[in-house]
Amino acid sequence: MQVKISSILKTLFFNQVWTIPNTENKIYLTFDDGPIPVVTPWVLETLKRYQIKATFFCIGDNVRKYPEVFKQIISEGHQIANHSFNHLNGWKTDSKKYIENVIEAENEISKHTNSSKKLFRPPYGKIKPNQSYKLRKLGFKIIMWDIISKDYDVNLLPENCELNVIQNISSGSIIIYHDSKKASKNLSGSLPSVIEKLQKAGYTFGLLS
Repeated sequence: MQVKISSILKTLFFNQVWTIPNTENKIYLTFDDGPIPVVTPWVLETLKRYQIKATFFCIGDNVRKYPEVFKQIISEGHQIANHSFNHLNGWKTDSKKYIENVIEAENEISKHTNSSKKLFRPPYGKIKPNQSYKLRKLGFKIIMWDIISKDYDVNLLPENCELNVIQNISSGSIIIYHDSKKASKNLSGSLPSVIEKLQKAGYTFGLLS
């Protein structure tokens, strides 16, 4: 998977949000695959330390399993978004089943928050055009990304993940990290340094609109 998404891909799939252009050096930090114990609370503590807000693309099954961790994300003022109920690969899943799975996740999320924004990121970034169309008709905004840290790659070091972000950042970038066990080593080893360097470079962190 590419660290930096090409302009060609963004143009081809223009109905999906890849960046949020602005002139204020504002960027958007997002976390996929939580909430889970230990890792998600560590992320929340780190964000609190640097006084920034982020968007969490949550797996519905994890919301059901760990409601207290999910409530902590909400109580600390972060944005909640949908990452399907079972982390389904849209390319490999029947479209009816896929849509139902996203709705199931949204229903689980709605038990704890009444946010009117319906944001969805397809797991693996893989979604069929008809799935995207149906979800947008249901009021979902499909959020992709501009930069992926690749923190989930066990063959990378935290320094590699840091460079993936720092070397590709620009105003409006949407960055992906993962609050998952698999990514935890690279996440914890790179996120604080990335935040510090981006803040020092004059970037501010915003929530997705």
